[in-house]
Amino acid sequence: MAASYELKASARDRVGKGAARTLRREGLLPAVIYGDKKPALPITIPLKETTITLHKGGFLTHIGVIDVDGKKHQVIAKDFQLHPVRDDIIHVDFLRVSKGATLTIEIPVHFLNEEDCPGIKKGGVLNIVRHTVEMTVPADNIPESLEIDLAKAQPGDSLHISAVNLPEGCQPTITDRDFTIATIAAPAGMKETDEDETEEEAEGEAE
Repeated sequence: MAASYELKASARDRVGKGAARTLRREGLLPAVIYGDKKPALPITIPLKETTITLHKGGFLTHIGVIDVDGKKHQVIAKDFQLHPVRDDIIHVDFLRVSKGATLTIEIPVHFLNEEDCPGIKKGGVLNIVRHTVEMTVPADNIPESLEIDLAKAQPGDSLHISAVNLPEGCQPTITDRDFTIATIAAPAGMKETDEDETEEEAEGEAE
C-alpha cells in the first residue's frame, strides 16, 4: 500500500481542552491513532503540514504514514474536527491500517460529460441525491471517486448505483436495493406538455 503523505508526530500524555489549546499555540495539533485491536495512541502532529495535507484533497480516502517518535504507523484519517468560527482544523482521528485490511469509507461521486448531457441541454437540472457513497473497499485499492457518465441521460432519468462501474473488490454497504445517486429533473414546461399529451390521448381513446 503506497502512502500518499507522511506526518511527523510525538506521543502525548496530556489530554483535555486546556492541553489542546496549549498545543495549538505551539503550532501543534492533538490527534489519536486507534484500531487494529491495539490501544489508542494520543499524539501531536504539526498543524501547518496537516492543514496542507487536508487541503490537497482526498484526506479521508488516502492511506498515510504517521511517524511517532521514529515508529511508523500506516493509517487513514477517519474524521477531523474544525473550529466552529475560524474553520481551523483542531483534531484528527486516524485509523490503523494493516496489510490486507478492508475499510468502510465514503467515496465521492463525480459526474462526467455534464456539459454534453442531453437532459441538461433540454432544460433539465442535475439533482444530486448522494455526493458520496459509503463503500467497503480493500485498503490497497481505494478508489479516488465513483464516476457516472451523463452523456446519454435524459430529462426524468434516475441514475442508480447499478450505473456505476465499481472498482474490483469494492462494494456499497447498502446491498438490499439499487439506490439512486442522482436524477435529471425535467423542466416544468416539459412536465406540463407531457401531462397535456397524456390527457389528449386519454380523451381520444374515450371517444
